[in-house]
This record gives sequence, C-alpha cells and structure tokens, in this order.
Amino acid sequence: MSHHSPISLHELTLVWPDGTAALTRVTGTFSAGRTGLTGSNGAGKSTLLRLIAGELAPTSGRITTDGEVGYLPQQLTLRGDAPVSELLGIGATLAALRAIESGDVDQRHFDAVGDDWDVESRAAEALDQIGLGTASLDRRVAELSGGEAMLVALTGLRLRRTPITLLDEPTNNLDRATRAQLGEFVDAWPGTLVVVSHDRELLERMDHTAELFAGRLETFGGPYSAWEQHREQEQAAAEQAARAAQQALKVEKRQRVEAETKLARRARTAAKTQRDGGIPKIIAGTRANRAQASAGALRTTLDDKVVSAQAAVDAADARVRSTSRINLTLPDPGVARGRRIAELHAGSRDDRAGGNSSSSSSQSIVVQGPERVALIGPNGSGKSTLIEQLRSGGAAVPGRASGQLLTDRVGYLPQRLDGLDEDASALHNVRAVTPEATDGVIRNQLARMLLRGDAADRPVRTLSGGERFRVSLARLLLADPPAQLLILDEPTNNLDLASVEQLAEALDAYRGALLVVSHDFAFLERIGIDTVLALDADGRLTQRRGLTEEAEPGGPQRR
Repeated sequence: MSHHSPISLHELTLVWPDGTAALTRVTGTFSAGRTGLTGSNGAGKSTLLRLIAGELAPTSGRITTDGEVGYLPQQLTLRGDAPVSELLGIGATLAALRAIESGDVDQRHFDAVGDDWDVESRAAEALDQIGLGTASLDRRVAELSGGEAMLVALTGLRLRRTPITLLDEPTNNLDRATRAQLGEFVDAWPGTLVVVSHDRELLERMDHTAELFAGRLETFGGPYSAWEQHREQEQAAAEQAARAAQQALKVEKRQRVEAETKLARRARTAAKTQRDGGIPKIIAGTRANRAQASAGALRTTLDDKVVSAQAAVDAADARVRSTSRINLTLPDPGVARGRRIAELHAGSRDDRAGGNSSSSSSQSIVVQGPERVALIGPNGSGKSTLIEQLRSGGAAVPGRASGQLLTDRVGYLPQRLDGLDEDASALHNVRAVTPEATDGVIRNQLARMLLRGDAADRPVRTLSGGERFRVSLARLLLADPPAQLLILDEPTNNLDLASVEQLAEALDAYRGALLVVSHDFAFLERIGIDTVLALDADGRLTQRRGLTEEAEPGGPQRR
C-alpha cells in the first residue's frame, strides 16, 4: 500500500550564479506530521527550505507540494516600525476589512478578505494564547523581544492554516521559557511541519527525522534519538561490510599472485623440457600455445575478480561515514582547586533602593579552581551585560548582579565570531596568540581541531562557518600562556550537532575554569557543569545545585 507524501523532491539541483552547486539531484519525500531535518552546516538545509517555500527556483528538477507552504526563516527581516499585524501576515487582510467597515465597497477589498472575516478576533485570541493578549495588532515589531517576535510570526503561520509549514532554526537565541512555548506549538501543530534545527530537545518532539547528507535526503520514522541509534547500527554494519570487502579483496589479490607464480613455474618447466629435447618441437609448440591461451583466460578471470572485489570495497567504503573527532592535548593552565578565579555578586533590592552596598547586602559567589559554571536566564535579563561588566571591570549597576575577575588569564568566545583576522590564515590567527610555538606545532594542533591541509592556510573569510568557529576555538585553547578561565557566550548558536559535539570534545581537554552562557541544557550537561547560576528578569543571581527543566527565573508567565 503506497502512502502519499505532502512534499516530494525529484532530481532537485540548485547552482548559484558563480557556478557553485548548492544541491545536486536531491530526491526524496517528507511525510505528513512533524519532521526534523538535520545535517551538517553547509549541507543545504536552509536552501532546501527556501526552494520548497518558493523563495528560490531550482536550476533543474521538480518540487511537488500539497497546497500552500508557510515559511519561517532563521532571521525575521521585517522593519522595526512594522505593525504586529504584518508580522502575523494578516496586514493586507486587516487593512481590507477596515476599508470595508469604513464603507469602501471596492471588490478588491472583498477579494483580499476572502473567507477571513473573523481574522481579527482569531488573531487576538491567538496572541492571548502566547501571553501577548495585551499586544495591539498596531503595536510596533521593535517593541517585541526576539522571542516574542518569533512566537508572533509562528502564530501568524497558524492563522494562515497552510497545510505545509517550514521552520528554519526556530529556537536560535530563545530562552528556556520561550522554547517551552515553541515546543507546545509544535506538539499541537496541524498538517505537515518540517523543522530545521540543531536543538535536540525540539528534535525529540518530531514524528520523523530526515537528514541531508552527501547530497542525499534520507528519512527515518522516529525522533532524533531513535534515528541516531539507527544510524549507529547502520554504521556498525557498514564498517563490518567494509572490513569483509577489504578481506575479500586481499584474498582475490593473493590468489592472483599465487596463480601468476604457478603459471611462471609451469612456463619454466615447459621451456626446460623443450631445451632438454624430450618433446618434439611441433608438439611442444602446440602445448605452449594451449598453455598461453589457458594462462590468458585464467588471468582475465582473476583480474575480473580483483576488479569486482575492488568495486565492492569502494561501495562498502562509501557507506561508512568519516567520524572526525577533536582530540587535543592542551597545556595545564595551572588552576589549583583552591584558586579563586572570579567573584560574582548576586545583587539585591536593597542596593537598588539605595541601601547597603553590594559587598555587604549581596550574596557573593566565588568561581574556584577548575569549576564549570553555567549562567542561565531569560532573554533580556542581562546575561551578556553581566559578562561584559565582568570582563571589563566596569562599574556595577545598583541592585543588579555584577562581578570581578581574579585572574588576568581569561579567554572569551563571543556570540559573534568577530575577533578573527579575516584576510589571514588559520595558522596566522593562532600564531598571533602563541608566538613562541613553531608552525609545525601549530599545524599539528590545528589538524587535531580538524583544520587540515589548505584549511590551515586559506584566508579565514573563505572558510565555512564550522571551520571559522574551530579557528576561534583554537585561538582560545592554544593561547600561550593558557587561559585559566574561558567565558563562552551562547557557543552552540548556529552550530550543527556535529560541531556542538566537537566543541564538547575540545572542552573535554581543557583543565581550567569555564563560565558558559547557554539555553542549551543538553550541551551544558554534556560538558559536565558543576554549578548553575540563574539570572532573573530583575538582574539578580541565584545559585542552583544543578540543571533542571524548570522555566528560568523571571521568564514569561504562561496563561
């Protein structure tokens, strides 16, 4: 029994104007329900969504969809002064409704409204469901937070009732509370939903998992964890098949050599017999011709077997994925367990009211030894501001959390990787922070960071996003003298799942203290966080024993 697919791709190819192939002959389908689309950075996931949404036209191939497609890109490009109604996608309908209500009976207004006479009440109800019931449809988009804007745009897609919806990295830059709301949206989403994401928690909510890999689209019936287990089993089988094929090739090559040795021995024996005069020349010649024909046929048969065995090896090897892992050996930063690295002040209402100074009324939290600290909190609570104040040593804002560094050996990885020399190579960028190291040593370490060959010598601006990230990480981890504290601000944003794991592997080798700002709890658990500091909406810190799945302090209240 065949099952109809709401999205079908056939031989889909897209070539950019400069001749670079973005996608080549991709064929596959997306099933009804929720599908998580994964793949490495640069695989073409976002490009594929834009093609399905109709924002791009394929160079060749065909896309078939069942009905209209709604699409939410990674970056909302609406003007800040645009009204919420435009972000909802109902601006034109609302304008037509209001024109009709004012007495304008132009047929174009009725065409614009269609069957959506209740769109205003439905929009108000939908905004109320996401905790924005007080937001007027005429409110400016600039007045919304990034998370609120994303939820409003998502609400607009639901209002449109498109049978197919595409979401591109919807959890980027969202705090825990907004991610939870997004998860509830996804769970109840009608129709077909395709989500590009590196968020494991979101991918676990999917009915299906699809991967864009090496130009192929493969779909699995189950969430990400089940697909990951399936992929591991497939890889184990592929590796076993590759080993068996290699062994078979060795056998065929050995038999070919042994046969050649036997043929040479027979030829020498026949020649000796003829020289000794034991056989008449005419008979010897006939035998020699037969022997040569037989040897030629045997060689052809054995050569064909070797070629077939080599083809089997090539086919088996093609099924085995390269599993590149970061494996660093880093110098000891010399952070003893009792060494005080930083001190944070929690902040208090008394400070804001002009009472006691933070030193007397605010709780102090000391980062000590090779401690791994997570800083969490809702968007807008001031996490990045606290990090900047801590790094700069600037004055604290009364009542809000503040801090001071107790070491000058600090490495910092910002959300935007803007600290690289774009025209210099990865080698040059790393040499700038470790001038005493030889080029050979730096190249060896870059290779361990999966920056091999020309990737170490090309200008950084020509590298992929994942490669640029690893250059920034290499500058942090390979600095001389080594940093005693690394501060990472949302390090997993815009990284694919393989790059997130590579980052965790790199941090496994680091023996200093860590302060990590992140909403990605799966990543924080992976790197072994010791202490969790939560910043509330008023900018005050509280210390937790560990990560929990509770909403972050001060996050939006659910209605």
